[in-house]
Amino acid sequence: MVTLLSRSPDETEHIGFLVGRMLTAGMIVKMYGDLGAGKTTLVKGIARALSIPVEYVVSPSYTIITEYDSTPRLLHIDLYRIEGRSDLESTGIWDALSNDAIAVIEWPEHAGNELAEGGVVIRIEHRSENERLITIEGIDEEHWHNL
Repeated sequence: MVTLLSRSPDETEHIGFLVGRMLTAGMIVKMYGDLGAGKTTLVKGIARALSIPVEYVVSPSYTIITEYDSTPRLLHIDLYRIEGRSDLESTGIWDALSNDAIAVIEWPEHAGNELAEGGVVIRIEHRSENERLITIEGIDEEHWHNL
């Protein structure tokens, strides 16, 4: 487990960039945090690591799943508006998840127990207006320090 303190949106995005450099096809990243915690900002950094322009990355709150053309493909999934299993089924999430894509899921707790355990888990916690405590599980801590 790695715990980091971000003091700005730019730092949060950079942390996402470092995470993105460690992700490979087939990985699922589950992101937890309150509204405005910085989840989408962190996804922008992951996208940048995959050569996706950050200005293309917006919260998929209404579209639920946004797919970016990269190698590997990036799926940005936002389950904030999902309520229950039938809503989850209607999103097409099971068809979208694949071994040739990285899936980053905001609000995974809205899926209940439907998502497989494991993968990378990121928790973003407000500390102050600009500070966030970011905890990352599922990435080798030694690998992190070698970046």
